[in-house]
Amino acid sequence: MSEKFTFEIRVYYEDTDFSTNVYHGSYVKFFERARTEWLRHFGIHHFELAEQGLAFAVRKMEIDFLKSAHIDDLLQVSTKITSLSAVRISLEQEIYCGAEKIASAQVMVVMINANGKATRLPKAIKSVLST
Repeated sequence: MSEKFTFEIRVYYEDTDFSTNVYHGSYVKFFERARTEWLRHFGIHHFELAEQGLAFAVRKMEIDFLKSAHIDDLLQVSTKITSLSAVRISLEQEIYCGAEKIASAQVMVVMINANGKATRLPKAIKSVLST
């Protein structure tokens, strides 16, 4: 549907467990950072959404851990829309270390209002993400 957006992340000590391998929970942070930068690429900023009483929330995430990343690795995290509706965005995200894919995730995000209820994507956001 859309082109891949790629964001680089360096693995720091705080991302690892006692063995210098990346702790599994850190991959969720890496995917989140890449989604935030992907939105920023489209001119969509969390603080502006918050001013409108809106936010993106992860509804569903499935992660496939293929290989370990290690301290000091430079990772490339890609984000791509696989489907877009009035209320949800489905994304494919992948993490590479060089040419080797080490993790992938299928992510569904929804827009929520200040009360935490799912709401339609604003037309301007849906329009920019549809291009």
